[in-house]
Amino acid sequence: MKFDWLVIWRNLDAFIDGAKLTILLAVATMAIAVPGGILLAMMRISGIRVLSVIATAFIELFRNVPLILVIYMAYYVLPVMSGLSASPLVTGLIALSLNVSAYNGETFRAGIASIRKGQSEAAFALGMSPWQTFRIVVLPQAVKRVLPILASTWISLFKDTSLVSVISVGELSYVSTRVRAQSFRVLEVLTAMAAIYWVLGYPQAKLVDWINKRWGSAE
Repeated sequence: MKFDWLVIWRNLDAFIDGAKLTILLAVATMAIAVPGGILLAMMRISGIRVLSVIATAFIELFRNVPLILVIYMAYYVLPVMSGLSASPLVTGLIALSLNVSAYNGETFRAGIASIRKGQSEAAFALGMSPWQTFRIVVLPQAVKRVLPILASTWISLFKDTSLVSVISVGELSYVSTRVRAQSFRVLEVLTAMAAIYWVLGYPQAKLVDWINKRWGSAE
């Protein structure tokens, strides 16, 4: 078997552009999914039944439907049903944001719910308002408990962005598939794609390890 690694160098610009788009997708998705998750968590614990039911239904739907199916539905079905169409990039961003928001919503809800009720009651006894109690007592502890899980979600999201390649979003996986089809160099292209993902992902994974060690809490 003869290897031709020059195919990677000849298409290096395309690989770099694909990697940039992969990072952009992950960052943009999390920028939407963090406030989205907070909103879902607040709706679910609000005590208002209709809001709680809506948030619960949303979370359970998108947590239990494969992401690839969400992407296909957003790209092929949503335009037919709504008459609205978007570019593959925007469609992929929407699908990723729906999926990650659902996971973040449950993560945030669990983080808030994990705070002992007695701490809030003690804050009320000291004369704090509900908002002061949430801001001073509940929120700092919830952030500490949620941060390690949220960091792990980021790593998972970074890899899952590759799924939007199925609707022709030009991120790293799509670029690799295109170069592979044009060059017929399967091993070299897949090796390069894996190496790029590893170079980008390994520092993030080590950062997540540090966050878990620094901020992870166990009771």
